[in-house]
Amino acid sequence: MKRYFSLKPYQKRVKKPWGWEIILTRKESSYTGKIIFVRRGSRLSLQYHDQKEETLCLFSGQAEIWLEDNQGKIHHLPMESQKGYRINRYQKHRLVALTDSYFFEVSEPEKGTTYRLEDDYGRKNEKK
Repeated sequence: MKRYFSLKPYQKRVKKPWGWEIILTRKESSYTGKIIFVRRGSRLSLQYHDQKEETLCLFSGQAEIWLEDNQGKIHHLPMESQKGYRINRYQKHRLVALTDSYFFEVSEPEKGTTYRLEDDYGRKNEKK
């Protein structure tokens, strides 16, 4: 019987214009785990994913999450520390850091397209 395990830890650090993220899971995993750092005053794209659901959790700092409701209205909600915020496929969302903030993300694998509706850094849609 073939065993699938690794004795080496894994991480990949990715620079972003708003901060950085550390991906804690390998690409072939059935889920993705990330630590995300967003600098004070920065925000992620207003975006949605066509093939990925995710849950976000604020660990430290102060932040807002923008979430679209079932009628298409986007609500700006202060995030509560150590609470999970689920984001469904096609649901528009954005993170805004009011102070330096750290988040944890757990999601389906990184696949499909991230559609950026607004981006402070001029980035286009991202296909995985």
